[in-house]
Amino acid sequence: MTQATTVRPGTWQNTAPTIQYQVAMPEPESHLFEVTLQVTDWQGSTLDLKLPVWTPGSYLVREYAKHLQDFSAADGEGRSLKWCKQGKNHWQVETANVADIVVKYRIFANELSVRTNHLDGTHGYFNGAALFFYLPGFEQQPMQVAIAPAKPDWRVTTPLPAVQGQVNTFFAKDFDTLVDSPFEIGCHKLWEFEVLGKSHELAIWGEGNYLVDQMIQDTKKIIQVEADMFGGLPYDRYVFLLHLSGSGYGGLEHKECCSLIYSRFGFRAKDKYKGFLQLLAHEFFHLWNIKRIRPKELESFDYEKENYTPSLWFGEGTTSYYDLLIPYRAGIYDVKAYLKDLSKEITLLQTKPGRKVQPVSESSFDAWIKLYRRDANSDNSQISYYLKGELVSFLLDLSIRERWGNKRSLDDVMRQMWQQFGQEEIGYTPEQLKQVIESVAGINLDDFFARYIDGTDELPFDEYLEPFGLRLKAEFEEDNPPHLGLTAKAENGREVIKFVEAGSPAQLAGVDAGDELLAIDGIRVTAEGLSDRLKDYQPGNIIELTLFHQDELRTVPVTLAPPHPNNYKLVAVEKPCQIQEQNFSGWLGVPLSQV
Repeated sequence: MTQATTVRPGTWQNTAPTIQYQVAMPEPESHLFEVTLQVTDWQGSTLDLKLPVWTPGSYLVREYAKHLQDFSAADGEGRSLKWCKQGKNHWQVETANVADIVVKYRIFANELSVRTNHLDGTHGYFNGAALFFYLPGFEQQPMQVAIAPAKPDWRVTTPLPAVQGQVNTFFAKDFDTLVDSPFEIGCHKLWEFEVLGKSHELAIWGEGNYLVDQMIQDTKKIIQVEADMFGGLPYDRYVFLLHLSGSGYGGLEHKECCSLIYSRFGFRAKDKYKGFLQLLAHEFFHLWNIKRIRPKELESFDYEKENYTPSLWFGEGTTSYYDLLIPYRAGIYDVKAYLKDLSKEITLLQTKPGRKVQPVSESSFDAWIKLYRRDANSDNSQISYYLKGELVSFLLDLSIRERWGNKRSLDDVMRQMWQQFGQEEIGYTPEQLKQVIESVAGINLDDFFARYIDGTDELPFDEYLEPFGLRLKAEFEEDNPPHLGLTAKAENGREVIKFVEAGSPAQLAGVDAGDELLAIDGIRVTAEGLSDRLKDYQPGNIIELTLFHQDELRTVPVTLAPPHPNNYKLVAVEKPCQIQEQNFSGWLGVPLSQV
């Protein structure tokens, strides 16, 4: 459903117009998509056209209009129509007594990501929000998209259904559906397979070291596990679009498709391939959680501005919790690998000072201005709703399981959210989400939400782990160097300080991110060798740190602090009791002794 934009006086009509797009790419090396928008049976005196500023699933205003050029408008006979810009993403065409309008424009597409557009001599890829105008007030109108590939041998892959009898022409029931349906056009490799009687396609652009048979086999397992969890698959056809690049990583969910980008050589090594499957499991899980089970604030999209919600800790964070768990349940890796990856996530949280500053619900609300706009102070002042939401979900799962002897779990929360909100695509409020979790848990969660979701209390891992025979072990770097509180990186022959931890010895001494690190006690030090140098000192020692601060040479005294843990690991408790062993095996399906 789309939130209708107010229509200007004089533009409303009783008869809805017909909307058709054509996307051509006659010179793909120019990175320019040529878009033609044809509006017929128009009855207004002006035609308003707006380009979205963001795309659902990627919570940042990206100003897609900055890539638009060569706008023109004409009537059905080719006569030019007057037009002007009304705003950064708003064009208005004068259409008095004109029923047929043809708008042409070009979009520069040279950003290879899951949320933007990319066109070159090898393929064309685009997202609807970054390419297509919408007509305010007519977002619910059906529309067609015709593709003119750059080369005769290029094929088109998209989740949209094809229009019968028309070559490379596709149907979208409304603008939301068009935005939710990316296109891959080129000579990509394409495989088809079935799961539970439903059709699936895997399209891969780019060369890499993947083994497609293994990839499809593991993808089938992930689909099956997630389908079992929710009671089936809510689509007839699903498309996986995978782009392989030098170092790319990311995913964007859609109702009947997902776009993935991954390192082309990230499939042979076991850990890297595992990371790919977790990414795939994450985006596939989103077809339920976020695309159908979604916050009330995202029930209707406003494509012109930020859509704020405090609930991304559940939409994204809970999905992140399951993206580790689903491949484990599918038998793709064992319990040691699962707990190792979960330990890494806990380490990431516990080594971010921002966890003590920003609540995870606020992290969700402020995604538009913080998460995707990192700066040198980000780790001090904010926390990712993906990361903390994942670990809050972990504690909620353990809490429910412990209380109900593994007869209930977070899975039941997901199923109830699906039945109550997802199947009918009714947005939920934060209060309704909490009520569903409480109904499954069987307890009041006011304190939990106040402290760990709307507050910044430290997550009490051991309290929730103990009933399952686990504890969190803090680990220190070898030889336990004292704590300085900065990280540095070699850049163009300079050792640049990239981050200074709030309240650390370095910050108290006036060291800033951007300073150039030169020496400790008069002897040159490098970013790579910093940790080893600090091992020559003890907590409480005062060192002389020499650096360039805005090109000014400075030497400052720094009092070193006791070492901080650099790693956290989930380990079994000594001599677990029978109940702990039962809880653990009920949770992960294997004996605690396998840890």
